[in-house]
Amino acid sequence: MRNIVVLISGSGSNLQAIIDACHEGRIHGRVCGVISNRPDAYGLERARRAGIPDIVVDHRLHADRTSFESELTRQLERLEPDLILLAGFMRILTPDFVARFEGRMLNIHPSLLPKYRGLHTHRQALANGDREHGSSVHFVTAELDGGPVVAQEKLTVEAGDTEATLADRVKILEHRLYPQVVDWFCSGRLQYRNGKIQLDPPEAETSVSCD
Repeated sequence: MRNIVVLISGSGSNLQAIIDACHEGRIHGRVCGVISNRPDAYGLERARRAGIPDIVVDHRLHADRTSFESELTRQLERLEPDLILLAGFMRILTPDFVARFEGRMLNIHPSLLPKYRGLHTHRQALANGDREHGSSVHFVTAELDGGPVVAQEKLTVEAGDTEATLADRVKILEHRLYPQVVDWFCSGRLQYRNGKIQLDPPEAETSVSCD
């Protein structure tokens, strides 16, 4: 059974989806630790309720990014994860940190990458009049939100959508998509080799529409 560590900064709704999927046997793995860079993140409470070790590595207590990432690395290596999940982790990671864990670190991003890397993705989709929006799971590389995309899920942008309603609807997609991709990795179907994804056997559709 694969060990999973989840990095968070906020409420941890995707963390909860991962915890639930592990508990229900939909992920062949276990969350062995949750790390937050914010001590007030509600996701830490979700971890405690599930009996999962919770750790705070507060970036504000470190003089620079190097010091912060050194402590983050120390905590990660102590937990011995097979897979590291970024789930609303609001810190940009340096190339050196990413290189250490590349190939076993996934992120979920609320856009149909390569569209709208970074923040305010729902706002940008609405401002540009997009007819489709959604979420992507990708391997983490040194390029912000630029790693190889494993899978996406789409929805139709409705006439009455606001930034808030679109965000809520995309969250529903994320809570289904992320556990699925995590299980592909934990079951040995998904691998990352030389910067490329191998999914065995290939999915007929890795991009799923949800209207």
